Amino acid sequence: MRFKRVGVLFGGMSAERHVSIESGNAVIAALGARGYDVVAIDAQDDLDRRLRAAEVEAVYIALHGRLGEDGTVQGMLDVMGMPYTGSSVLSSAVAMDKSVSNALLAASGIPVPKCLVLTEDSPRSLPSSDWQPPIVVKPATGGSSVGVSLVKRIGALDTAIKTALGHSHRAIIEEHVVGTEITVGILDDRILGSLEVEPNREFYNYSAKYAPGGSNHHIPPRLPEQQIADAHDLGLMAYQLLQCTGAARVDFMVPKNARPVLLEVNTIPGMTQNSLLPEIARAAGLSFEDLVVEIMESATRHTRPAWTSQNPG
Repeated sequence: MRFKRVGVLFGGMSAERHVSIESGNAVIAALGARGYDVVAIDAQDDLDRRLRAAEVEAVYIALHGRLGEDGTVQGMLDVMGMPYTGSSVLSSAVAMDKSVSNALLAASGIPVPKCLVLTEDSPRSLPSSDWQPPIVVKPATGGSSVGVSLVKRIGALDTAIKTALGHSHRAIIEEHVVGTEITVGILDDRILGSLEVEPNREFYNYSAKYAPGGSNHHIPPRLPEQQIADAHDLGLMAYQLLQCTGAARVDFMVPKNARPVLLEVNTIPGMTQNSLLPEIARAAGLSFEDLVVEIMESATRHTRPAWTSQNPG
């Protein structure tokens, strides 16, 4: 055990607070069961002061969404010189911003959906006949399918854009890729495996993700071995391209007889007992507690600040 007294950051102030609380509670229980001295810290006001007062050696970040998964908390911890789980400021911010990550991934030859980026001032119309419903509208930054809409008719486009912009300063319109949805679990540059998500709804939205019976899961995915292997290769390529560290989950849509299309890279995957990454890990022979401990022990100090709290002058 490299760390003995650790803080678990959870909750926070994003639209994904509820999911983060569930992840945090599960992580706290797992670390406690393995003998860690755990301090639970809801990421609200005065976070830096409360972290210092807790006198922890490292931090497990169980935050999702804005002000947790987007590099902001990571930057604060870097300034404090505090080791933390997951990816760096840069990797977290780039992965969280789908308009930026899609451009980088596409430039490296990784298939991603065709997309448009909109702001509050952008026209509420599609630019050409190449864009026709059904299309997907989502916040540029965010997760857990919060603010995501499947638009089937042009008349619903404006409402969908307003919904997405309610969760981010930019919205993305994506082509609706039809196929089998799978997710690839990665931990410290190694593939843990993959899982197929079979929604019991037309669209894999927030309800399908978290409501009881919202989806069925299949390990391994019900796909040809070559397509699964391609998804694993592309997932690891994206993980390394964005310089991710620790745990991550890479989501794909796999069209029939085609290469997997990467939907997003999640640098802080959900960590409840029923979340996708723990389910993949269990199928690979790694219990939930084992997974949490491996993530905790992989915590790193990404940068060491060039200043200290003492003023030499």
